Amino acid sequence: MSPNNPAALPSYDQIQQAAARIAPYAVLTPVLRSATLNALTGADLYFKCENLQRGGAFKFRGACNAVWSLDDERAARGVVTHSSGNHGNALALAAATRGIAAHVIVPDGAVRTKLEAIERAGAILHRCEATQAAREAKAEEVRLATGAELVHPYADTRVMAGQGTAALELLQQSGGLDALITPIGGGGLAAGTAIAAHGLAPQLALHGAEPEGADDAARSLAQGHRVGPFTAHTICDGLRTLIGESNFDALRMHRVQVATVSDEEVVVAMKLLWNELKLVVEPSSATVLAAVLKYPERFAGRRLGLVLSGGNVDLEALPW
Repeated sequence: MSPNNPAALPSYDQIQQAAARIAPYAVLTPVLRSATLNALTGADLYFKCENLQRGGAFKFRGACNAVWSLDDERAARGVVTHSSGNHGNALALAAATRGIAAHVIVPDGAVRTKLEAIERAGAILHRCEATQAAREAKAEEVRLATGAELVHPYADTRVMAGQGTAALELLQQSGGLDALITPIGGGGLAAGTAIAAHGLAPQLALHGAEPEGADDAARSLAQGHRVGPFTAHTICDGLRTLIGESNFDALRMHRVQVATVSDEEVVVAMKLLWNELKLVVEPSSATVLAAVLKYPERFAGRRLGLVLSGGNVDLEALPW
């Protein structure tokens, strides 16, 4: 599934079905709180720790749902995707739970530790140039050669449904929220979260956080249409992707407000999360706290859920 051929958005029922499907394999990640961060932001914060999910990121949810949605005949041919790290790792781990092959197309320049994690998970790696067109072309080449099922990182109904299960858990674990914020890259997490959250709490305010150097969702919402491909300039390697068509539609339909943050603001937030929550989170995850710190008037006095999307960082190349 290409972002030029968008997947249908999942229904709330499909997200509930995904939750049941992945329950034997996914981690029910904890929700942490911090009096210090509450005082600093003026909000009541509930951090959903998807950095503690299998594979170190929320991506396992969508990949697992996609893998276990396949019938036996299709599953036997394996799965294929393109990914700079977390989704590829997640698909390899999910495929291993079913004993099937996973092919992952990785672009030049991907984070070394993420590539090593994909290989450790048992995937077959295929290299390509660091462009969206090259990634998609290589994935299609492998799909045709192997018969493997394409599991797109974000423009896939099954993936979006799986990602939405984190929001279901967060709302239940927190006892209810006024607002919820996620990072936005390709939009699989943001779309699944929006559908799941409004399925449970239709009046919930939804927010997204994006780095200034990859602010295509914010620009798309401002212009009223999805912008074209761009070159990202940000340390948030998990958010450098152009938002998918259907993912963007979900943001518009669910009135998601997107805040942009600088890399410098991300680093400040990342340090705070490491120091106050004692959690290893990657820059992409820290965008949500960075947005709350930058725009306190949007969140002050509110019960706010923040999805910490992942914790896969190269400890030899931290951004400070």
